[in-house]
Amino acid sequence: MRIVVSGTHASGKSTLVSDFARRHPDFTVLPDPFELIDESWDAPSAASFAAQLRLSAVRLDPREAPDELIAERGPLDFLAYLAALEATSVDAGSRELWERSVRVTAEALANVDLIVVLPLNAVDGIAAGADEDEALRGAMNDALLDLIDDPDLVGDSTQVVEITGDRMQRLARLEAVSLGGA
Repeated sequence: MRIVVSGTHASGKSTLVSDFARRHPDFTVLPDPFELIDESWDAPSAASFAAQLRLSAVRLDPREAPDELIAERGPLDFLAYLAALEATSVDAGSRELWERSVRVTAEALANVDLIVVLPLNAVDGIAAGADEDEALRGAMNDALLDLIDDPDLVGDSTQVVEITGDRMQRLARLEAVSLGGA
């Protein structure tokens, strides 16, 4: 089972991935690509998100990664960030970058069995830190929720599930969907 946990920043991805990995050590954990890129790209930019998109796509290649994995973020996350940059007028990037990113995302998602989306909502009680860009966070969340409904990106074989709730509810739902076939 190849799982990608997606969501905007400060949505509970790291917590869910770590909780799942603790209970299922047979899964390889792929960390947030942000942790693997050049730290000089600290500010959000089209170039930074495109680099993370490419990295997240490469690591999902079945020739490079194990069959049992859980990834914190996938290319769809960074495509959503590119859309969010355009929506917030920060650094939209070019049309060519967008089209190339869409292609790379669709190809990579063909190698994913399950995308778990952690949408922002008032009930879960996950608050972003004061240093987080709330406008970008909200715009990315909205873009991600739109993109998961695009069959040209997600394809027919990838299951998409939105998970909400407290920490234990999220873990139980992920386990039910990924391991129990629910």
